[in-house]
Amino acid sequence: MKILGYGKSLPNKIVSNDDLSKLVETSDEWIIQRTGIRNRRISDVNTSVLASQAALEAINDAQIDKDDIDLIICATMTADNATPSVACLVQKELGLENATAFDINGACTGFIYALKVVEGLLKLNHKKALVIGSEVMSKVIDFTDRNTCILFGDGAGAIVVEKGEDAYFFTKSKGNFDVLYAEGTSLNTDLDVKEITGGFLYMDGREVFKFAIRAMEEAILKVLEEANLTIDDIDMIIPHQANQRIISNVAKRMKIDESKFFMNLEEYGNTSAASVAIALTEAKKQNVIKEKDKVILVGFGAGLTWGSTLIEI
Repeated sequence: MKILGYGKSLPNKIVSNDDLSKLVETSDEWIIQRTGIRNRRISDVNTSVLASQAALEAINDAQIDKDDIDLIICATMTADNATPSVACLVQKELGLENATAFDINGACTGFIYALKVVEGLLKLNHKKALVIGSEVMSKVIDFTDRNTCILFGDGAGAIVVEKGEDAYFFTKSKGNFDVLYAEGTSLNTDLDVKEITGGFLYMDGREVFKFAIRAMEEAILKVLEEANLTIDDIDMIIPHQANQRIISNVAKRMKIDESKFFMNLEEYGNTSAASVAIALTEAKKQNVIKEKDKVILVGFGAGLTWGSTLIEI
């Protein structure tokens, strides 16, 4: 897989920790100490709008004709509607008439799942793909719940890719509904729902924290094994931007210098499926990663899902 172009879209509205302290019992110091997050962006437009903006920037960055795009996959858990998909709305907005378009919901791991699907489809008959992670998490967050409202933000990231050197992947999931979920339209009354949330996100922070550290460590080790490489061969790790303490704990457990992990969560918080896409775009545009660098993307999320990919920039 070869990345041709990168793009992102971040809402203009910035909500600081001090702003949240007016809504719930918290403080800037308390949030930073526990998460590393200082600000997050809140959108006044739908997921598809952010996705379209990031996608257009990626297409322009790739310097290709938009008609060359024949595949669009958007990773999201906050689609505008049950149907049509965000990917189809992007297709309409940008006039990408030659593309097949659909969404993937892998929660915060969604962008990595999308890349794995794209890698397979590029080996069949697709030529150039637009891969997007886009979320408006603010519409599923209860801003009276201190456990969740301090963590999440809105945004979108996108890349244009074509067939190239093989990427390596590790993906896994474990059906688990009781530590991280947002209710939708299910009629299933047998699910182990701890709390009726009115459509808002529920998270057992302690359990997610423990799961995340184990999952990220496994995903990094497995993709290195798949590629027959060691961590010393890797130039940068771009993790899901959920919590600085999670990333720090993974680095410590794996004896990896924390400087090898790219982080931008201080300014954006957890943007779910968009987080790795935004971080990848920023790392490239800030020249933190450069051509021929070997990079691991790694994430975890609701499902429970987790996974990684090792790519050469």
